[in-house]
Amino acid sequence: MPNTSDILVIGGGIAGLSAAAELSGRANVTVLEAEEQIGFHSSGRSATMLHYALGDRLVRALTLASRAFFDSPPVGFTDVPLGHRMPVLIHAREDEREALDALEGELSFFAELERLDARGVHELCPLLKEDARHGIADRNGIRLDPHALLQGNLRQLRASGGALHTGQRAARVEYRSATWQVTTEKGEGYSAPVLVNAAGAWADRIAELAGVQPLGLQPKRRTIITFDVPPGTELDGLPFAKTIGDELYFAPESGRLFASPMDEVPSDPLDAQPDELEVALAAYRMEQRTIVKVERIHSRWAGLRSFTPDRHPAAGFDPNTEGFFWLAGQGGFGLQTSPAMARIAASLIAGEPWPVSDVSAEELDPARFARQAA
Repeated sequence: MPNTSDILVIGGGIAGLSAAAELSGRANVTVLEAEEQIGFHSSGRSATMLHYALGDRLVRALTLASRAFFDSPPVGFTDVPLGHRMPVLIHAREDEREALDALEGELSFFAELERLDARGVHELCPLLKEDARHGIADRNGIRLDPHALLQGNLRQLRASGGALHTGQRAARVEYRSATWQVTTEKGEGYSAPVLVNAAGAWADRIAELAGVQPLGLQPKRRTIITFDVPPGTELDGLPFAKTIGDELYFAPESGRLFASPMDEVPSDPLDAQPDELEVALAAYRMEQRTIVKVERIHSRWAGLRSFTPDRHPAAGFDPNTEGFFWLAGQGGFGLQTSPAMARIAASLIAGEPWPVSDVSAEELDPARFARQAA
């Protein structure tokens, strides 16, 4: 006999777990994760900052709608801090000033920004080369802890009677007698009238198993390296520093620095591994933009960030398939927007009033979500 529930979620990353936790107070929810641990591929490999220079106005609005959750975590998320404050610095050379001016105008609605001249830029981040002449700073950025956030959602799911089953990769997905029935590679059976496809880079493959038209998701690999700082460097107070273009970001990490060349390399859904070209690119760009010499790389890793064709999250029932709910395409911003996205997904599934009313109504209109993203 299959394990039955009201809602079956495929995917134990932040998208699936946060939605499952939110829904668990309303329904009997089961989460299936293909790997032996949650957040294995993307969520657990993220060097996530809560900041507003990521994505477009929709992503920024979702981030703003999630901010209160991180500032004052609800019961069940207070055992371990979900992150710590870290300033965010977007810096620019003289020839990049116009782009910085434009970004400042876009971000001013979402965050309290401080415009910095060359002196201010280098006071905040002494590691930058002298050609960093302009900057905007958000002193209230948050360096998120992906594992604390994942575990907090898991605790909430279980406290409400929900269940997580790891090592259960879907092999067959069928809709029979108004019920979704999933058989895993281990031969286990699970069923529910509502199936939430939160499988990250594998979401289109789950759709194909279910006979549902894929979204056209594109997984893209991103690489991070860690390395030593110059002797005598004071790490406390250093910001999360990002170029105005998608070239480089770096920040303190456990007594060292981490950096990413912000690569977006198309990939199949797989266990992403760092490529030597992107590893070298990260070190090269770090040396081009800062006074740091990357003498030795201590660690390296890569994760997949999955995008829909319009680079907006897909959240809504498939218009052509009963009970099949898309929750995918949270390309690189899934952790920082997960509280808002979980509330939105839960409201659409449960048929409840729209849960976001006080933040950027134009961007967070229900019509942006209650459909299949394209």
